[in-house]
Amino acid sequence: MTARRAALALGALAAVYLVLVGWRGVLLLAEGTPTTVLLGLAVIALPFVGAWVIWREIRFGLESQQMARQLEREGGLPVDDLPRRPSGRPDRAAADAAFEGRRAAVEAAPTDWRSWFRLGIAYDDAGDRRRARQAMRQAHSLYRGISSRG
Repeated sequence: MTARRAALALGALAAVYLVLVGWRGVLLLAEGTPTTVLLGLAVIALPFVGAWVIWREIRFGLESQQMARQLEREGGLPVDDLPRRPSGRPDRAAADAAFEGRRAAVEAAPTDWRSWFRLGIAYDDAGDRRRARQAMRQAHSLYRGISSRG
């Protein structure tokens, strides 16, 4: 199963879950007591929050793909040539060495989304998902700023 199909399947499953949760909120509202009405309103809010979170993640993924395609067209997408462990993850020492070059590129050009995107990939290769996501979010905000002007 491809990542896209898995994401679509999980999105559909989440949508069904959110509808069922929302329905429970409606049932609580129908009870009519002050406690169930307040609880029902809170439960009804959950699907909206969940849908917003899912939408943000989908948009994040779509924008990441768009940025990767642009980098590939420009010839700036990093080549995945790091040695791999048996698990398939990049060798930590090799990933750390590649990371230093990417960090230096961001320090040299802190407003270039391309450098931040490549740094995000380097963080991911080094196993630091939290910082990888932060770097990608920085790349997204810089990319959106450029895209909206140009």
